[in-house]
Amino acid sequence: MRLTHVGGPTLLVEVAGWRILTDPTFDPPGRRYRFGWGTGSRKVAGPALQPAELLPVDAVLLTHDHHADNLDDAGRALLPSVPVVVTTASGGRRLGARGLRPGESTVLTAPGARTSR
Repeated sequence: MRLTHVGGPTLLVEVAGWRILTDPTFDPPGRRYRFGWGTGSRKVAGPALQPAELLPVDAVLLTHDHHADNLDDAGRALLPSVPVVVTTASGGRRLGARGLRPGESTVLTAPGARTSR
């Protein structure tokens, strides 16, 4: 297994021939993110790698889409180029992605690749 930290919550996981990207965030530094109730954060560093340097990826694992610090504008723009996006059930409905409920699992398959379990 090879792990490449891209920045913030974004990690490229390479295992058994699979390339899985977590929580894609690629906006430049300086952006402010609001979470409601007066809370938020400001991005202080940009990603170590740009999307073009990471593609192709087989899947995106998105922990949640309702905070821009886990799926920013540039990360959202990347999603259509990825064959499978796996996220929460509610995120799956919002994004047209494969949504999972707590405790639920999924199997990734791709032509010419090993099945993930």
